[in-house]
Amino acid sequence: MDRYERIIALHRTLQAARRPVTVGHLQDELGCSRATVYRDIAFLRDGLMAPVIGDGEAGFSYDKAESERFELPGLWLSSEELHALVAAQQLLARSSGGMLSAALAPLQQRIDKLLDAHSGGKRWPLERIRVIPHRTRRLDEHTFRIVASAVLERRRLGFDYRARSTDEKTHRSVSPQRLTHYRDNWYLDCWDEEREALRSFSVDRIASGRLLDGHARDVVDADLNAHLSASYGIFSGTPKGWATMRFSTKAARWVAEEHWHSQQQGHFLADGRYELKLPYSNPRELLMDVLQHGADVELVEPKALRMQLRTLLQLAISNYEDAP
Repeated sequence: MDRYERIIALHRTLQAARRPVTVGHLQDELGCSRATVYRDIAFLRDGLMAPVIGDGEAGFSYDKAESERFELPGLWLSSEELHALVAAQQLLARSSGGMLSAALAPLQQRIDKLLDAHSGGKRWPLERIRVIPHRTRRLDEHTFRIVASAVLERRRLGFDYRARSTDEKTHRSVSPQRLTHYRDNWYLDCWDEEREALRSFSVDRIASGRLLDGHARDVVDADLNAHLSASYGIFSGTPKGWATMRFSTKAARWVAEEHWHSQQQGHFLADGRYELKLPYSNPRELLMDVLQHGADVELVEPKALRMQLRTLLQLAISNYEDAP
């Protein structure tokens, strides 16, 4: 490793150590010579003002009274950590459709400087990090920032909302609780003051957002989770029942490794199929997901939900009855 990475490793080793670390151990840890260990210790202590105590015989350590307050100045990352940061930054920048490009510009500048410091003048092939957004919705950056500010600053929020299902426009005054990212889209979980109930709103349908006077009402996490996370998908509410699905042996291989819901129950059947049970409230999203698996899944229970799915399949088939 180069000196930059050795200093990071040395700092973390001394910070985590409960007793003095010998020079021999540091040589093995850093992969360098004895003389290099002493030079790095001197730079860490004298150049970066780290609370290093000890000597080469007894070993080195951080002064316990000072170690909790000391951190390396600036942003120090190993090559692997920097690579992961670059990948995460590219994911955030590209998956947001450019919405957060202005907000991310200062971070990108810092990352560029770190990349230059590590690359030795070589160009980093950022095009090799590929991000393909899927079914994302177009967000207004100004609206997103106001919503995020209301959530984090615990401020009341007012906005106009146009429902996707009915296209009805309403005015809402809410106490924001959480900003939720679900399936490449953003949702605002909040307490609706007029309806006196918890609601979730798709941020892309919010317009004319503005911070209102007064602090947001806080709803305890247990109540939020009971209402907003108890059922399958983004739709809120107390579960109406449990749905049972059985996946073909072909689909079972990957469905068994998927996370559908925090309370899901799944097991393999004797014939190799996979049975999955989960709670639901509004069945719309669940039915759409079942339909995506086509002939590789059977919705077994409840009977009413099974009949709904059968009706949807019949309607879909009717679109192709005249096809040659």
